[in-house]
Amino acid sequence: MIVDLRSDTVTRPTPAMREAIARAEVGDDVFGDDPTVNALQERVAALFGKEAALFVSSGTQGNLCALMSHCQRGDEVLVGQLAHSYRYEGGGAAVLGSVQPQPLPQQGDGTLRLEDIAAAIKPDDEHFARTRLLALENTWNGKVLAQAYLDAASDLAHARGLATHLDGARLFNAIVASGAEPARLVRGFDSVSVCFSKGLGAPVGSVLVGPREFIARARRVRKALGGGLRQAGLLAAAALYALDHHVERLTEDHALARRLADGLASIPGITVTAPDTNIVFAEVAGGRAEALLAHLKQHGVLATGLIGLRFVTHLDVDAAGVDRAIAATREFMTRH
Repeated sequence: MIVDLRSDTVTRPTPAMREAIARAEVGDDVFGDDPTVNALQERVAALFGKEAALFVSSGTQGNLCALMSHCQRGDEVLVGQLAHSYRYEGGGAAVLGSVQPQPLPQQGDGTLRLEDIAAAIKPDDEHFARTRLLALENTWNGKVLAQAYLDAASDLAHARGLATHLDGARLFNAIVASGAEPARLVRGFDSVSVCFSKGLGAPVGSVLVGPREFIARARRVRKALGGGLRQAGLLAAAALYALDHHVERLTEDHALARRLADGLASIPGITVTAPDTNIVFAEVAGGRAEALLAHLKQHGVLATGLIGLRFVTHLDVDAAGVDRAIAATREFMTRH
């Protein structure tokens, strides 16, 4: 059996989630009358203390709807150089929204220095793009951004007339790891996107939350992007099931990530970054990472090496799978 540690996006719906999908009451969400979608939107908006919510097909679409709703053509968003919405979403804001990203250097914990944020805000002058938005990400590479930092960054942005957006693709991991109240954690953000197809194990879907007027604009953007769905209640039902059954269990993923990190760190030649949540990064001495990935694959263990050797735990991985990954890594490092 394959131990798939490439990402928490590889999870498959559990039998109980499949039953919830099969039982879902549906309508036409473009007309706004899919009851299951509406129930999900209302629940997620209330959970995060926002007025309204919009179900979208992916985290990328949610972020793009947000950026294009906050910004007009020629406006600018301040974003981390390594943020997902800047680096890994096809340049959508620039390509489709004519929104200029201003990437800023990120610290090791994923934060942007407040001084860098302040310095990057352009004066009101025709020579410059109009700085309109600050976009942050939590978690970032599995790291949980501190509440004090989130408050300080959003306060700075608002004081300078900027809106704020939080890419919360793995926000539930941050909530569980920090013990924070969801609404308190995102209080400083005008909009937040949260994903259900990662650690929560749903097959498809994210939700964008924010003020009612903002969500109305985002709904128009979603339609223009081809994201108007019909009987989307089938997908929303999976997300609702995940909210009921897959949030608290994220602690199991975090514990398995620590188990994996501890095991890998005990192997000579492997340097591991201690995980906050469910993502483990490792460095392999001697330039052997690519060979190690190939060895792991031969032994039925999958990982990625795109941004350093990365392992992600999730609901389809158990302790035996983690131990198998550690053992295969140890075997390779001993022989090579």
